[in-house]
Amino acid sequence: MPMIDLHQKNYTLLENVLLLNLSDGWFFVTILFFVIYCTILIGNISIFTIIRVETHLHSPMYFFLSNLSLLDILYSSATIPLMLFNCITGKTKISFRKCIFQLYFFVSLGGAECILLAIMAYDRFVAICNPLRYPVVMSSRACASLAVTSWLSGFINSVLHTVMTANLKFCQSDANINHFYCDVPPLIQASCNPTKTSKILLYVVSIFLGFTPFMYIVISYVHIISTIMKIKSSEGRWRAFSTCSSHLIVVTIFYGTANLNYVGPTGYSLELENLASLLYCILTPLVNPIIYCLRNKEVKGAFKKYFRHNYFTVSR
Repeated sequence: MPMIDLHQKNYTLLENVLLLNLSDGWFFVTILFFVIYCTILIGNISIFTIIRVETHLHSPMYFFLSNLSLLDILYSSATIPLMLFNCITGKTKISFRKCIFQLYFFVSLGGAECILLAIMAYDRFVAICNPLRYPVVMSSRACASLAVTSWLSGFINSVLHTVMTANLKFCQSDANINHFYCDVPPLIQASCNPTKTSKILLYVVSIFLGFTPFMYIVISYVHIISTIMKIKSSEGRWRAFSTCSSHLIVVTIFYGTANLNYVGPTGYSLELENLASLLYCILTPLVNPIIYCLRNKEVKGAFKKYFRHNYFTVSR
């Protein structure tokens, strides 16, 4: 008589993913998400455009900032439009293919931003700690290569996550995930096959693409702050620190929300986890233009010059 495996499960092909329902209080939520998304688009497109238009901003630091703005436009567009559609229609079911498509681009752009923030720290490190070699080290070709590396690293890393997630096994044709958008951890949690290998891959790649750039940023700023403290005049110290303070704030917000989303809230209430996921996909693209406009005199000056030349002159 054949033995029956009591632990055997009936796996099925996943067809649809059920996201969290945002239809409760849909009018207020829809208006809020719409305003946030418009603010993200207007802010980041403005930063990207002013850097391209104003020739005195054609430097490595602003070249990487324009890449960051473009990343944030695409990064927020990977999640917020779907959440708006959810709010308006009340439909939370999307096909698994669309879910994987969203996951691929969301993870790709998030990974690319990790690398790009580390490259921006490297730019500040060379500018402050080795200023004489800065024009040579951060040449146009070097900057273009570093930018391409950040984008490619994010997209290649996402292939691993996407293939692993697409091959998860589920016990039902519709998977209900407690998330506003498709991401790797909630899909792993919703699967019914042993996920030890999947979790190990997630942690290994996250350490490589998340923790390693973060540690590089920390080490770079240790050297930067040490060099700044050796400057004798307080005005010189402030001028040097002001060139990297905006980047430091952005790094803190990005990695702070990423830590809340993937590490911090585990074991806490579902409301906290959902809030962390929203902050991770919305907060950084929203505040980046505000931070760089408020704290960067060159960017503020470029905006004033542009509007004065193109609007006030015409009106006269």
